[in-house]
Amino acid sequence: MKKLFFLAIALIGFTTISNAQSIKFGVKGGVNFSNINGDTDLDSRTGYHIGVVGQLGIADKFAIQPEVLYSAQGADDTDIDYVNVPILVKYKFLKFLSFEAGPQFGIVVNDDFEVGEPESFDVSGAVGAGVEFGDFFAQARYNFGLTDVVDNVDSKNGTFQLSIGYYIF
Repeated sequence: MKKLFFLAIALIGFTTISNAQSIKFGVKGGVNFSNINGDTDLDSRTGYHIGVVGQLGIADKFAIQPEVLYSAQGADDTDIDYVNVPILVKYKFLKFLSFEAGPQFGIVVNDDFEVGEPESFDVSGAVGAGVEFGDFFAQARYNFGLTDVVDNVDSKNGTFQLSIGYYIF
């Protein structure tokens, strides 16, 4: 998993160098509505996410959108906080509307598990939509876990995110 993560970072670096004329960089934050799906019966958790976002143009209507986010996830009474790195392909249309999808890699940085320990690495898929008005943007996204939160237990992250942000340049 770590090799895949480093390969993705290298590809982002290559894309950055080859498309330096169409780069945006900004900050974003918002609210999370998360739960652990599977063999669990937990109430959802309302948390937050905050971080940085980039947008690297690769064609007229397509971009790669890497992000680094601190994200408070988990479920009620089972908090798990991650540093997530989504790497999304963004399709833009109508000049202000876009769809985005791609993988998300997460590393646990804080948890309050009373029984057992969560896996230290999480892989999710992400799908969403966004709008841009000048340097401001808003996004809605659903992240669905592909790996178990706890080893040998059917327990995957599910997080709906609403975000607002600002492109600094």
